[in-house]
Amino acid sequence: MLKKVIIGLCLGAALFSGCSEPGEGKGQKYFKQGNYTEAVEYLTDKLSTDPKNVEALYTRGRAYEELGDLESASADFEAGYKIDEKNTRIMLALSNVYQKQKKFDRSLLYAEYATNVAGAPAMAYFMKARALHQIGNTEEAMKEYSAAIEKDKKFGQAFYYRGILKYATKKKRGACDDFKQASKLGYAQADEAMEEYCK
Repeated sequence: MLKKVIIGLCLGAALFSGCSEPGEGKGQKYFKQGNYTEAVEYLTDKLSTDPKNVEALYTRGRAYEELGDLESASADFEAGYKIDEKNTRIMLALSNVYQKQKKFDRSLLYAEYATNVAGAPAMAYFMKARALHQIGNTEEAMKEYSAAIEKDKKFGQAFYYRGILKYATKKKRGACDDFKQASKLGYAQADEAMEEYCK
């Protein structure tokens, strides 16, 4: 169970919940309604006349991601990044999609880029921590989870994953404290972790 939890990623919703809505016009409407195929079709048409539209690339990439086409999603995010190398949303989208593809070095690269942007959001540190966690750099992952929590004290998912890492490194008391805090913040998986590891 612990190994599954450590390896598993449930980032899609959390990654973009603090970001502004993707895309514009009909593309955004289709995306918000969950009509991802229609969003891709509409935005492909839009991009045929405006190929440097970063919002359209981002939204189409998100739609591809929701459809499970991670290669096309990463291609759109990469294209958006080439146009706007300071776009934190694009960097985080790249980090997320590369984690889903288990390309943790690439995920780490874009998360690091995001943490280097002035005023980087907590999610940038969280994504960096997740990539470090996956490649086995426990000490640095712990620091980045803590940095994410420092940026956003209500980041239940960061408390949860830091707790998982603490438990894996034989720090049960600290792990259970983190699970308890994650649970208070409404992160549902924390309740299961407390039940399994903190009795």
